[in-house]
Amino acid sequence: MGIFRKRLIRYPLLFLSFLAIVAAFFLIFSSFWIGGLVYLLLATVGLFYAWRIERTTYLETEKHIESISFRMKKVGEEALLEMPIGIVLINDKYEIEWANPFMLQALDVESLIGEDMFSLSEGLYSLIKPEEKREITITIRERKYRVFYKNKEKLLYFFDVTEQVEIETQYFADRTVLAVLFIDNYDELTQAMDDQARSVTNTMITSIVNEWGAHYGIFVKRISSDRFLAVLNESILAELEKKKFSILDVIRERTMQKNLSLTLSIGVGAGSPSLIELGELAQSSLDLVLGRGGDQVAIKQPNGKLRFYGGKTNPVEKRTRVRARVISHALRDLIQESDQVFVMGHKNPDMDAIGAAIGVRKMAQMNKVEGYIVVNFDEINGSVDRLMVEIEEKSDFYDRFISPDEALSKVTAKSLLVIVDTHKPSLVIDQRLFNKVDKVVVIDHHRRGEEFILNPTLVYMEPYASSTAELVTELLEYQPKNEKIAMLEATALLSGIIVDTKSFTLRTGARTFEAASYLRSHGADTILVQRLLKEDVDTYIERSKIVQTVKFVFPGIAVATGDDGRVYDSVLIAQTADILLTMKDVSAAFVIAHRNDGLIGISARSLGETNVQLVMEKLGGGGHLTNAATQIEANSIDEVKKYLIDAIAEVMEGSNEQ
Repeated sequence: MGIFRKRLIRYPLLFLSFLAIVAAFFLIFSSFWIGGLVYLLLATVGLFYAWRIERTTYLETEKHIESISFRMKKVGEEALLEMPIGIVLINDKYEIEWANPFMLQALDVESLIGEDMFSLSEGLYSLIKPEEKREITITIRERKYRVFYKNKEKLLYFFDVTEQVEIETQYFADRTVLAVLFIDNYDELTQAMDDQARSVTNTMITSIVNEWGAHYGIFVKRISSDRFLAVLNESILAELEKKKFSILDVIRERTMQKNLSLTLSIGVGAGSPSLIELGELAQSSLDLVLGRGGDQVAIKQPNGKLRFYGGKTNPVEKRTRVRARVISHALRDLIQESDQVFVMGHKNPDMDAIGAAIGVRKMAQMNKVEGYIVVNFDEINGSVDRLMVEIEEKSDFYDRFISPDEALSKVTAKSLLVIVDTHKPSLVIDQRLFNKVDKVVVIDHHRRGEEFILNPTLVYMEPYASSTAELVTELLEYQPKNEKIAMLEATALLSGIIVDTKSFTLRTGARTFEAASYLRSHGADTILVQRLLKEDVDTYIERSKIVQTVKFVFPGIAVATGDDGRVYDSVLIAQTADILLTMKDVSAAFVIAHRNDGLIGISARSLGETNVQLVMEKLGGGGHLTNAATQIEANSIDEVKKYLIDAIAEVMEGSNEQ
């Protein structure tokens, strides 16, 4: 009889015995003592039988529990010693006190007792940090282990996940990647060719791209005269990144041998299982590359992260007057549909930002719409301050310069905001303004960076232009002619061009001189420009002191620094970099100094051999191939200098790899 059946019998017997005892006493005290004695006898027998059952049940239960305990203990010992899981017990000093046979076998050792826990793997350090996870994956003797740490018990569990990791790695390596290859200046170069020359050029380009695709195992298909579609996977993409996309150099060098200046831009979409999303990422990356001047690669992930390669050459001017006219007409329509136009440049505005802003305000006036220039009067200094004095004394539009707070109080649902000389939200004078306005236009001459103003209505970005003032001047030419450009307006625009081209010596194309000629014909005063751009003796001396600190960190690359704890004007930092670039044996110059906003700034200049834009982007900044900058939050100039040298070395290493 089972234990539970016996217990089911025991309870009725006890109940009946209890009733018999009650009845016996009732009969005895009711003069039926014979019947009472019988009932008492029966009750005694019932109780005895119930006691026997209870004792037997107790003994069987105890025996059953002992059997289960023994079996569980045996199974536990076998699991501890024989299961394919590594178990390591450590003490408070992180010394190993015991390890199971699986762990000893995995490490091919006889004993681990007394060994330091971190001798197994340095990756185990992260397990003991309170802020870190209690689970990591490490490599031991070419095997992958997922390690779980129980702090209270001081136990480490090692699960062999080598096969799982290999499957995951293979899965990610085989994921599809889409790329769009674009021949930057194909139309410009081939439009003047005859059919035979065009055919030879097409054959050469197709041959180069197909050879490249065959070498890496990439499917490549030419989908139009200037575009290719490439299908590859993540492992091939990783290999291309190791080679820094050498196809860019091959295209440039092979076409130069044929006296053609063809370059290639590539937009890559990766990291998504959706082919539609990959296609959108590839096209978005290509748009970004073309906005940065072409001859480079952008790889975009679904999370928005970007990686850039190439960009070693200065972009060739290829914008046309047709595009300028189309943009100008589109901007005219936007202005006419608005009740007010607000123009805003970047923080600490220079002559290019102010000149371009004045030009855009003039467009609003030409279209009979109220226009305002948003400035932070506390940030105005140097040549811009002298220009503001001239405007206040000799013009009727000084009252069109307003503070961000005034602009916020004036803005309406129909207002238009034009951002000039920057496309990064973090650099504009006041972000509240473009967050409040529905229609935003961006006009800029810098290469497009990862950070960009969200959902602009119209974008006119030309990295081939010398300055934003040059772009605005061209747009002015196609606006209504009912308002004549004033002398100070033309002078401000010309000042912006002169400052950004270093008096027409850098980034100067034929269109730059055409814009300058247009402004000169409308009364731009070159003498006033020189007066505005003059500097005082104290500034000259400060700049000379920074120049004295110059060191060559690499051949041809000079770095100068300001004094720690001393604040320098951002314009002075930039001017010092310009001066260094004029020195003998200097092909690239970097100046590091404290700024008045509490950050440490770097101004970078180059003659084109070193892409300072790539260097500054690695430090969170941006700009042009020959003119870039960044601002860093750091404790000292020496710390920033170390970051800078590491970034230069990384860019130089990438430039040398083929």
